[in-house]
Amino acid sequence: MKRFFAFKWLWLTLLILILDQMTKYLVTQSFQLHESLTLFEGLNLTLVYNTGAAFSFLQDAGGWQRWFFIILTPVVAAIILVWMSRLEPNQDWLAAALALVLGGAAGNFTDRVIHGYVIDFIDVYYQQWHWPAFNVADSAITVGAVLLVIDAIWLDHAHVGVHTGRKGGRDGS
Repeated sequence: MKRFFAFKWLWLTLLILILDQMTKYLVTQSFQLHESLTLFEGLNLTLVYNTGAAFSFLQDAGGWQRWFFIILTPVVAAIILVWMSRLEPNQDWLAAALALVLGGAAGNFTDRVIHGYVIDFIDVYYQQWHWPAFNVADSAITVGAVLLVIDAIWLDHAHVGVHTGRKGGRDGS
């Protein structure tokens, strides 16, 4: 069905969810909390638990944030699925971006429901400055968000006719 073409991108959502949960499982089985392994200068694997949002936002908010994100995530997921159902067949870029965000949200949602926190382990640093630890889900959300911005700013959907042989101007000329 043409209307639901973008759902073909849900494989990407599932892939992100599986990769996220697999990597978190492997790290939690291999590391103690706060244990760290330097992969190379500027990148460690360090097991941390994040009770906040992406990149430790609201980490120290007192506990209410767990329930807030558990309630918010299905609402956002529903909005993304409705948005995807309304995309046109030429909007693969946007569909992929939404699938990435949805997969990342699902990965972190799973952690919050099961553990009460999100498992983070990617520690990027420069000298003594460390970016807040993150995970595969956070990475997917970030890449998806960047793709959404690129789509909104640089991809002109008024040029739909280019692919069908029509002239590409906004006025159809």
